[in-house]
Amino acid sequence: MSLYKRKDSSYYWIKLSVNGRRLQKSTGTANKQKAKEYHDRMKARLWDESRLGVKAVHTWNEAVVRWLKETAHKATRKEDIAQFRRLDRFLRGVPLGEINREMVDRIRDARMAEGVSNSTVNRTMEKVRAVLRRACDEWEWIDRVPKVRMLPEPQHRIRWLTQDEAARLMAELPPHLAAMARFSLETGLRRRNVAELEWSQLDMGRRTGWIHADQAKGRKTIQFPLTPTAIFVLHQQKGKHPRYVFTYRGNMVKQPNSWAWRHALKRAGIENFRWHDLRHTWASWHIQAGTPLHVLQELGGWSCAEMVRRYAHLSSEHLAAYADRMSERSTIQLRLVGEEKQELVSG
Repeated sequence: MSLYKRKDSSYYWIKLSVNGRRLQKSTGTANKQKAKEYHDRMKARLWDESRLGVKAVHTWNEAVVRWLKETAHKATRKEDIAQFRRLDRFLRGVPLGEINREMVDRIRDARMAEGVSNSTVNRTMEKVRAVLRRACDEWEWIDRVPKVRMLPEPQHRIRWLTQDEAARLMAELPPHLAAMARFSLETGLRRRNVAELEWSQLDMGRRTGWIHADQAKGRKTIQFPLTPTAIFVLHQQKGKHPRYVFTYRGNMVKQPNSWAWRHALKRAGIENFRWHDLRHTWASWHIQAGTPLHVLQELGGWSCAEMVRRYAHLSSEHLAAYADRMSERSTIQLRLVGEEKQELVSG
């Protein structure tokens, strides 16, 4: 039996080799008897896997580590890790094959009991489903995935500002936030992309800028045009910082959605409005100005057309020609019917 302690750990470790299969890992315990029992279970498992063709038993933690390694490119990596930390108290050390519908429902119910919204609960459950599906479909660690039921989410309307509301808000914001907000309304860039924008990402001579792939939510480079107003805002920022475009007292503005932002909204009489809604406002203004949906999709860096169709209801100009054509046809039909009735009366 290969059972030993390492200098950097108080736990016992095991080292096994069965028919070419090797295993070296911590037992997770400093108790020698429990460590020996763990060693024997692992040895029996390796034998079953190698000689009987039994599928290896993998735990939730192993799956999470592999999932995070394979999705290291995701822009939402920090949020994913936070979700997995929330799930750890429910699934730590649980074999994937033992995660069933009842266990999944208990996790969902526990999150609901915390008083969070349905959408927040769903974001947690989506992580459970994503890991289990990959473990089943790609890694072949398990044979089936339990159904993960999502809660209904309210369909909120798109929140955007009118030109008058935007003007009131700009007047109330402190200068550094007003510059960032105005630039957001001209480019539609996300909060992080504006806050972290560097001078090296701009070519004002060609009136263009770009967001690098590793900075973009969809992990694809986004190129955006600079309007005359955006150029004016940038000129006002010249000389304030050698690297970052938007700063406050010599530092990058990491969180513009701040106390000053909230109080400016209150003074401007604007309710239920977040910083991200500046992007919604930009898109809404584009649609109202007649920008085609496919053009808006490219401008905004959206990966799918469905995300852009949320704004389609704000403009019906593209339907006007069809409506007019139908109206013209129905008018002709009504006129003909009227003439036929007149002829019958006259006859």
